[in-house]
Amino acid sequence: MLKTLHRLGLDATKPVRVRSAQGPVEVAPRDVVVSVLPDPAFIGPRMTGKTCAGVLVTGKSKDGTPRATYLYHVADNAETMADIEAQAVVAQTAFNPVIALELLATGVWEGVGVMGPEEFDAKPFLDLMSSSTGYKQKWVAQERLATSPLRHP
Repeated sequence: MLKTLHRLGLDATKPVRVRSAQGPVEVAPRDVVVSVLPDPAFIGPRMTGKTCAGVLVTGKSKDGTPRATYLYHVADNAETMADIEAQAVVAQTAFNPVIALELLATGVWEGVGVMGPEEFDAKPFLDLMSSSTGYKQKWVAQERLATSPLRHP
């Protein structure tokens, strides 16, 4: 859909002149598209289904052999709407920074300067994500063949 909108120029932000009943007006094509889309705040309760977010981690195990692990989280829209009144994709997007901020605020994670998430121990993050006193979000780790990791086309 997005590719089609792009090919038609409907993602453009530069206003174009269009004819209307009141005479010619200037309008950005993207604004026209946005004005006819449903308001995301009201479609959440009507949506059904699940979303999966994951990462394939590749490297070497402690003994030096190649290893690949796929970590993922599935969110069900009906459950997230009932629990936190947010769509599944919104919930999945929000959990990561919220959990990271909590770990930083409590001193579980600490450091000096700019640090990427891979520099922190993942266990406290995953524990807080899934614990009954944390965010109650189940995550799964699947071992994969390290010699043939997932590849994007």
